[in-house]
Amino acid sequence: MADNLLDAIQLRKEFGGLVASNNVDFAIPRGSIVSLIGPNGAGKTTFFNMLTGVYKPTAGRILFDGEDITGKPPHAITERGIGRTFQNIRLFPLMTAVENVLVGMNCRLRGGIIGAIIRPPRVRREEKLARERARELLAYSGLPTRHTELARSLPYGDQRRLEVARALATEPKLLLLDEPTAGMNPQETADFIGFVSRLPDDRGLTVLLIEHDMKVVMGVSDRVTVLEYGEKIAEGTPGEVQRNERVIEAYLGKGATE
Repeated sequence: MADNLLDAIQLRKEFGGLVASNNVDFAIPRGSIVSLIGPNGAGKTTFFNMLTGVYKPTAGRILFDGEDITGKPPHAITERGIGRTFQNIRLFPLMTAVENVLVGMNCRLRGGIIGAIIRPPRVRREEKLARERARELLAYSGLPTRHTELARSLPYGDQRRLEVARALATEPKLLLLDEPTAGMNPQETADFIGFVSRLPDDRGLTVLLIEHDMKVVMGVSDRVTVLEYGEKIAEGTPGEVQRNERVIEAYLGKGATE
């Protein structure tokens, strides 16, 4: 556990009589790219939502960088270093790209409400540096000329990249990406795989992603965990998971396995 950035221990989530996550043990090694896969309804996004404080686990513990964060609210978890994107894009459509990124920086800025009203020199310097940092993150995320455009006017693939830039603005240690290539064309997907694969070396990040595209999973992951009906059914390297008969059955059906 000393080498893991995050450990989920016997994590469980119940919605009435429905068990969405059934006592799952899950670890994310520091500096790795881990994929969480499974058929629709397997409980992947529910698991993400527990890690980020959107849902409070029914049982179990979440340890992040040596601290128990179980049940903490989303803002507290963001402050501790977990950033995320969403399965359905959640940008501020009438704000520019750079303004969306600045929203992500809010948890790291020190100006406060009074400072924003009075705007002393210290706050003005911080705002200037924040805008420079936002433009840098947009360029790094593949949007070097888009910072003044409204989020809603960006092409779909660029909106996905903007969401990642906003998540990076929170200065995360762990970045959670929920189906980041959904809706992308093959070239956009290939470019995004390259982008994600560079994050551990470029930014010192650890990455956890939910993804249905197996080319993405096999191309970028150090480790893969498979869920089915809220239970972990397999875990290992991409090659090990790809050959696992139970995983094949979960995706293709028993007839295909036979």
